[in-house]
Amino acid sequence: MADNLGGVIVTGAARGIGLAIAQHAAKSGYGVVIGDIDVEAGQAAADGIVADGGRGIFCKLDVTDRAAVQAAIRACEDAYGFLHGMVNNAGFNRPMPFLEATEENWTQIMAVNGLGVLIGMQEAGKAMIAAGTKGKIISTASMAGRAGFGDFAPYCASKASVISLTQAAAKTLAPHGICVNAFGPGIVDTELWDGLDRDLMEMGATSEPGEAIRNFAEGIPLGRVSLPEDVAGTVDFLLSPASNYMTGQCLMIDGGMIMQ
Repeated sequence: MADNLGGVIVTGAARGIGLAIAQHAAKSGYGVVIGDIDVEAGQAAADGIVADGGRGIFCKLDVTDRAAVQAAIRACEDAYGFLHGMVNNAGFNRPMPFLEATEENWTQIMAVNGLGVLIGMQEAGKAMIAAGTKGKIISTASMAGRAGFGDFAPYCASKASVISLTQAAAKTLAPHGICVNAFGPGIVDTELWDGLDRDLMEMGATSEPGEAIRNFAEGIPLGRVSLPEDVAGTVDFLLSPASNYMTGQCLMIDGGMIMQ
């Protein structure tokens, strides 16, 4: 593995999409920082990368805590020389019917999915400018950022904000050679959907386990829900030199649900 590729921070990387992205980045030769609030799962993810022959460390990271984000970037620079990529992946959803969505629900979701991405972009951009590196900032949006869903309204708004922040950051950081892009997963079979399944049943929106994801899957042209591996390859591309002339874009990885 080349030692001059630098490091990649992936937030929310203890499991699911984030873990697959981190594993792929390590296999591509980057040093990886697993950033997550779950210490046990995050450390296990980093240990797994090392056991597979990659370079990985864990940093406890609340993406809404600017000091914690700064500390993760310093840890990345100390371990791997410089920050090449920041993958703002941490996020969550808590569905509520549109007419019943609360201020608390909005604030909690927007704090992680919106503000957390803004802080990650800002601090990564500052570090890359200071180091003089032409790095990559990549954020997890969603098909929900392109199409509203009544039971997911604050989540949809938060993911639309990721797309807008990507465009704003891309324009700001382009003069420094920093590329800023996002990707929009569709229905991904992860633990996140297990939680959504329970929440939607409690709301009365569905009546049995697995019904929600089956209903959504019916609208996927490619005929199946995706796995984290289906998403990770696109992030590989966005981290690589192959995407050096792409910035301000949101690539949809949703099996054709949103065509643009």
